[in-house]
Amino acid sequence: MSPEPRPVTVAVVSWNTRELLDRCLSSLHGDWETGTASVFVVDNGSTDGSGEMVRSKHPWVELIESDENLGFGRAVNLVARQSSSPWIVPANADIEVKPGAIETLIVTGETNPLAGAIAPRLILPDGSTQHSVHRFPSPSLSLLFGLGVYRLSSSLGDRLCIHGYWDADRPRQVDWAFGAFLLVRREYFDQVGGFDEEQWMYAEDIDLAWRLDRAGHPTRYEPAARIRHAESAPPPPRAKAFTDFDRDRRHLAASYAWLARRRGAAIARLTGWINLAGAGARYLALTPIARFSPRRREARSAARRYLALHRAAMRSSGEPIGAAR
Repeated sequence: MSPEPRPVTVAVVSWNTRELLDRCLSSLHGDWETGTASVFVVDNGSTDGSGEMVRSKHPWVELIESDENLGFGRAVNLVARQSSSPWIVPANADIEVKPGAIETLIVTGETNPLAGAIAPRLILPDGSTQHSVHRFPSPSLSLLFGLGVYRLSSSLGDRLCIHGYWDADRPRQVDWAFGAFLLVRREYFDQVGGFDEEQWMYAEDIDLAWRLDRAGHPTRYEPAARIRHAESAPPPPRAKAFTDFDRDRRHLAASYAWLARRRGAAIARLTGWINLAGAGARYLALTPIARFSPRRREARSAARRYLALHRAAMRSSGEPIGAAR
């Protein structure tokens, strides 16, 4: 008889992230030793020696080396087909698992049997909590945000998961959470067909959560489970402005493309125009007083950046999903 599968299969997807991957795997070794998790690495055609590092330093890891960049969802689906654990964890290579985090997520999942995915608290390099849970994109959400209605009620801002207003300490059901590290119930993952492999880069997490939710299996946020996430670690100073803007543009463009695919092009365009109108109105309102207040100047700069991001994202959202490769 073959041995019973471990409760969790972690699928780490990596592309030229050798140092981050090394730290990620070191943080998972304890869960492997205790029999909690099996760990796979899908190396998406790296050229930085990631595969050699895994073989030499982490021989307990199942390594899958691809000659091409499969993307995130396709790589996780590959691991899912080669494993049979009750839970599967799609994971970025830029995470480090805190002791006990996986067990805490499992307990939360067991006490919420209809939940499709359990999301942890993501901790940034500076020790702050990353804003990692969100509502699904929609015209109504954009309108509420653009009008600033959430400012009238802290509880509304929390329910809408608005940055600066959501309560990061409160466990709750959410629409979707960042896919840097998610505990997903295998039964429901298989039920919805896993990740949509057409969603090659960005918005894979929105899409999976959307399909799980429509099948009656929402996402649950559990802040007691802590995962370090290096996603916002600063790049070299000269590259920072371009890197941040381009990354955020790609995220937004993928979100608009996802919205058009799942809810129709008219809904995607309406959402985009509401976002543009809101950012433009904030920028114009702040311009007369920005010269007298550093804080208002910062707010005006943020509105201008937000306006530029959404304009650029809407222009590029019609590109093929894999265009960002």
